[in-house]
Amino acid sequence: MTALLDIEGLTKAYPGVVANDDVSFSIQPGEVHALLGENGAGKSTLVKMIYGLVTPDRGTMRLRGAPYAPPEPRAARAAGVAMVFQHFSLFEALSVAENIALGMENPPKPRDLAARIREVSETYGLPLDPFRLVGDLSAGERQRVEIIRCLLQDPKLLIMDEPTSVLTPQEVEILFHTLRKLAAEGTAILYISHKLEEIRALCDAATILRTGKKVSTCTPREVTAAHMAELMVGKSLSVPARDAHEPGAVLLAVAGLSLSSGSPFGTSLRDVTFEVRAGEVLGIGGVAGNGQDELLAVLSGETPVAGGAVTLKGVAVGTLGPNARRERGLLCAPEERLGHAAAPDMSLTENALLTGRKRKALESRGFVDWRRTRDFAEDIIARFDVRTPGPGVAARALSGGNLQKFVIGREILQDPTVLVVNQPTWGVDASAAAAIRQALLDLAQKGAAVIVISQDLDELLEISDRFCALNEGRLSPPRPARGLSMEDIGLMLGGAHDMHEVAL
Repeated sequence: MTALLDIEGLTKAYPGVVANDDVSFSIQPGEVHALLGENGAGKSTLVKMIYGLVTPDRGTMRLRGAPYAPPEPRAARAAGVAMVFQHFSLFEALSVAENIALGMENPPKPRDLAARIREVSETYGLPLDPFRLVGDLSAGERQRVEIIRCLLQDPKLLIMDEPTSVLTPQEVEILFHTLRKLAAEGTAILYISHKLEEIRALCDAATILRTGKKVSTCTPREVTAAHMAELMVGKSLSVPARDAHEPGAVLLAVAGLSLSSGSPFGTSLRDVTFEVRAGEVLGIGGVAGNGQDELLAVLSGETPVAGGAVTLKGVAVGTLGPNARRERGLLCAPEERLGHAAAPDMSLTENALLTGRKRKALESRGFVDWRRTRDFAEDIIARFDVRTPGPGVAARALSGGNLQKFVIGREILQDPTVLVVNQPTWGVDASAAAAIRQALLDLAQKGAAVIVISQDLDELLEISDRFCALNEGRLSPPRPARGLSMEDIGLMLGGAHDMHEVAL
């Protein structure tokens, strides 16, 4: 069979790093082909070359036997290559149809487009109402918009970057059904994911990159997830662990927290109550858009609240801002890496200063101690294996996973009393995820209280002492994580908020 896409010797270098080094592989028509590698292995650069966002320094590509070298994404789309990015590019104030029209070269009349959206979305099991505002959609429904926008182009190759990172288990099954249907019709799919069990369930073949080079190929269903992870990182992976312990005194308490969302597309918090103790990891699960961002904003001090709704070591801190809370030991790491957790155009050294100024004594008499600040940034880079040429590199130059490691490491190394993290391992590879989880467990072992907000249920069950679910702004009562079944968790995520309901 003639390959749909042939890649020969693709090479791309940037100052200080070779992103792709003589990479070659093929994708067959109707094949679901995984592209695996740890953060910084070169996956993003490779798919950007295929999609016309980056020009290779050397090497060639052939699409359906003809030379293929798209100078821009428009040319790639015209040739039959479409891409669903990890970060959605949608306007919340516009309808589904209006967003899809913006991504088309020559959109049809609105009525015709709406009919086409309904037809294609229902055909592939991803039903969409073309007239709904995107701001009113769940994360899974927003991904459907991106996918349908691609499918309307009748692609021959569909590239998907971390497509299940914001989906529930049920939505993942729907997506996989759709991808299998596309593959059966002859569409090839290049699939990037760090969720190796999903790769084993879905993909026909896998190409594995390490430090920019292709190191192996395999048939995922014929090998274990651990074997693929070892091929990616070149070593065996350790399982996060800690000694048995009893939690200590309550360090952070939230009582009767209700707050209207300041965004028309946000989620209001409703009577949220919980506490977390010294040495404890509290896991908070939930589908994206159920109040996670609003809860983190309250805990971090970005959204102040009156009264004693938030107390730290028995002292009300609800009216304090982020810097005052940091000085008292309450640190937070938000989900959005660029623009929220890190300033994109600032260097890693400057980003280390932004949150570590007081707790790491990075200033003296109003002046920044740049040597101490660089040392702090270098310590983060070394201890959390951040792949970067050095601390002077801008945050936006790092891959998503490496920036995530830097952000989490920056907060952990400040020895917080309480650390709140939202999606701590989002977009990072298996080795880095294990390292981050171990660092969070080690922090709790030293006596800190840790709150992990995550959509990765396996992650929460692996590291949490207690688990609760956030649904439409309401938080279920925390339950011991040990012994919880996926059925229990599914009920909690769906809004069964008391233990009697869950028991049923």
